[in-house]
Amino acid sequence: MSPRGVIAVAAALAATAGLVTQSVGAPAAVQATPLQQRLDTLLNDSRYQGSQVGLVVRDATTGETLYDRNGTTRLLPASNTKLFTSTAAMHTLGSGFRFHTDVLATAPVRGDKLRGDLYLKGYGDPTSLESDYVWLAKKIAQSGIKRIDGDLVADDTYFDHVRLGDTWSWDDEPFYYSAQISALTLAPNTDYDSGTAIVESLPGAAAGSPVKLSLVPANDVIKLVNTATTGPAGSANTLSIERDHGTNIVRVTGSVPADDTTAGQEWVTVWEPTTYAADVFRRALNAQGVRVDGRIRTSATPSTARMLARDESMTVGELMNPFLKLSNNMHAETLVKTMGAVAAANGSWSAGLKVVTDYAKSVGVNTATIRLSDGSGLSRKVNVTAQSVTDILIAARKEPWFQQWYDALPIAGNPDRFVGGTLRSRMPNSPAANNLHGKTGSLTGVTALSGYVSTKDGRKLAFSMISNNYLVSPRSIEDAVGITLASWTDQAPVAAIAPDTARSAQATGPCSESEWVKAC
Repeated sequence: MSPRGVIAVAAALAATAGLVTQSVGAPAAVQATPLQQRLDTLLNDSRYQGSQVGLVVRDATTGETLYDRNGTTRLLPASNTKLFTSTAAMHTLGSGFRFHTDVLATAPVRGDKLRGDLYLKGYGDPTSLESDYVWLAKKIAQSGIKRIDGDLVADDTYFDHVRLGDTWSWDDEPFYYSAQISALTLAPNTDYDSGTAIVESLPGAAAGSPVKLSLVPANDVIKLVNTATTGPAGSANTLSIERDHGTNIVRVTGSVPADDTTAGQEWVTVWEPTTYAADVFRRALNAQGVRVDGRIRTSATPSTARMLARDESMTVGELMNPFLKLSNNMHAETLVKTMGAVAAANGSWSAGLKVVTDYAKSVGVNTATIRLSDGSGLSRKVNVTAQSVTDILIAARKEPWFQQWYDALPIAGNPDRFVGGTLRSRMPNSPAANNLHGKTGSLTGVTALSGYVSTKDGRKLAFSMISNNYLVSPRSIEDAVGITLASWTDQAPVAAIAPDTARSAQATGPCSESEWVKAC
């Protein structure tokens, strides 16, 4: 065979081995490494027929590429988008940045009366709880004010008034992971799902009686329409709780068995969180003996207003834990708008996403080949590459805030909800457990896993795997890849990890297939 023929055969073999693509004029590719061969075997799965997968594995310290399958192909990353948002937020805002909520007034106080309006101004705090508004109300009461002659004015002007992200699906809108974004908002508990409330349910006194309902926090904004009934003991729980579009009417239908004595909880999004937060604050004022004579309305706070009280959030560095562990979409979007407000005095998605993109570009991402259209990955317009994700992962290791951010990533196989996060039911009792730190991603037809894992030899790897347009979930292949990388050693042959084996190492049920299931 001629030298030209030998080179052609070598090139053909390299193409089928899944090697890194070489530039024109480079020497012919060498034979695939054992690791490349093992990963090729995993990705040559029938579930990828007619669908797409990108996988890049790199040395996290040197950046050397160890494996590349479609690494420069644009794919929909779902919540892997949060890797771009979170790193940009840590860089731009800083780990010590705090959100705040202010109470202000322009009118004088005479006796125990504020002779005018009371202003509640939000600066995007996604962790505000009812207890925070109670604390603000106590401060007002302690100042000696017992009556507000004017209105309670809710000010959300720190952000623009676009509430939902680009191409967010209409049928996701009632659910907690797709809440409206406002600079003045409220979360019902320490998952910090801002813009939502919890509907709690219990069976009635006897079969046939109405189901008992309550709201957390209590408020006058959400209107419950209850047609749900108590079923016989042992019957199925068919309760359905859903908000009507464009309103705060929440309809509760179905049945709860009479012997189900554990309170059910369902998160619902609120239409216009600004008014919701102001309502909870007004109730807190009333409980502290401060009466508001006027109504709740929305408007900007005059620049001449004086501050009466301020509540501050946890730091952005501390926020990374609930944000990344539970893949909180509202945190991502709040951070995007806050970056726009801080860096460009423009609390909009467009301004904030420019900050995110500029940070990615500054650390070596080829931003001309990707598109970011929201901060969470709910948008179906987001397109990134596995290569760009690993660029972010490798760059983050050089940042002064890296350790806090790294610790906030979900950790495979750790059952603690605020340690394992969305990976707590995946890869337990395997070499990846308590080793692999990664960010999951989940939409219909999309699954992704990107992060860091140490091999058996102690070599730290950065990897990104994104799968799109499948009909049968390849998530067990993701886990097989993670376990393969964690168990890999260059010193001796490593037993192959089959996807079926990885699947058996997962919890069953919805927790293994979705990052947005509250029961998990």
